[in-house]
Amino acid sequence: MEVGITRIREDIELPEYKTDGAACFDIAPCENSVIKPGERALLSTGLIINVPEGHALIIAPRSSMAKTGLVMPHSIGIIDSDYCGPEDEMKILVSNPTRDAIKIDKGQRVAQGFVLPISRVIWKEIKREDIKHQTRGGYGSTGK
Repeated sequence: MEVGITRIREDIELPEYKTDGAACFDIAPCENSVIKPGERALLSTGLIINVPEGHALIIAPRSSMAKTGLVMPHSIGIIDSDYCGPEDEMKILVSNPTRDAIKIDKGQRVAQGFVLPISRVIWKEIKREDIKHQTRGGYGSTGK
């Protein structure tokens, strides 16, 4: 799949798959940052992604992010296909729950992304008594 991408500055690296079997491409900030304890920060990538219509770009933390102590407070990010105007830079929201300041370097891979097709739904309301399935037991009913 071909996806349009714009670099806000020429010195910004494009996201890339690091291995032939990688499911996601890696995403890195385009500048150094220090995130203080308890602070949230938007890390600039310097990229505008033109996600194809009917698709979404999903941004998730890399597993190595756990080594830094940073977390993505919303777990994932979603970039819609219409978020691609000249000022619609992709950014990565991170939070520092630790007691120490955390330094993130320009080019340090902190997130990963993948593009998925999206199905839009048309709601068809049904009455409660017409529901065919049995109740499963509530939230978390299949776990312990």
